[in-house]
Order: sequence, then C-alpha cells, then structure tokens
Amino acid sequence: MIHLTEQATQRVKELLAAENNPNIFLRVGVRPGGCSGFSYGMGFDEEIKEGDHTIEENGLKVVVDAESYVHINGLEIDYKESMMGGGFTMNNPNAIASCGCGSSFRTATAAGKPDKDC
Repeated sequence: MIHLTEQATQRVKELLAAENNPNIFLRVGVRPGGCSGFSYGMGFDEEIKEGDHTIEENGLKVVVDAESYVHINGLEIDYKESMMGGGFTMNNPNAIASCGCGSSFRTATAAGKPDKDC
C-alpha cells in the first residue's frame, strides 16, 4: 500500500485541478538509475495497464505498476513547504540505502549497480 499524507494529497489535488482533465490520476513508480540504483517517478496518467495496482487514498486515485510496487510497497509520500519552495518527500521502508540528494534508493531485493547520475 502507498500512503499520502494530508499535505501531499492536498498538493496533488491542486495539481490535478490545474490540469483540467477529470480522467487523469497520479501514477507513482520507480525506474533504474540514480546513485543508489532506483529513482522515484511521479506524474499524471490516464491509462491503467494490466498488472497495475490501484489505490484510493483520501479521495485520490494512485496507480503503481507491478514491477515498481515490489520496491515501494509501504511508501509514504509527504509534501513540505519551506522558504526555498516546496517538494514531495518519499519515506520508503524498503530502502536500505539512499542517495545523498534523496532522489534514488536501493532495496535488499534489488541487486543493482549504482550509476553516476547524482
């Protein structure tokens, strides 16, 4: 299961409203890359594919592909504002190592070679 905090849910709903397309939803996933092995990805989509996991969280539809779900099951997504702006943060209980910049991670189930993207 993926969890979004109230702040993250509110921010995603604001971004969805700005898109003015009632058919889109939040897609969360991972892709190979980054210093630690995987990089997080978030974006809007309107197509559910075979094998996708669909989660309803605080009235928000979140979709994760099956391959990513293994690495981010239990993920908490938060949104924080600061004087320098705002941004989403990921708290992944499956991560055993993270990049210094916080955008990539490695899990115990994935033996990948880190690359030089950070």
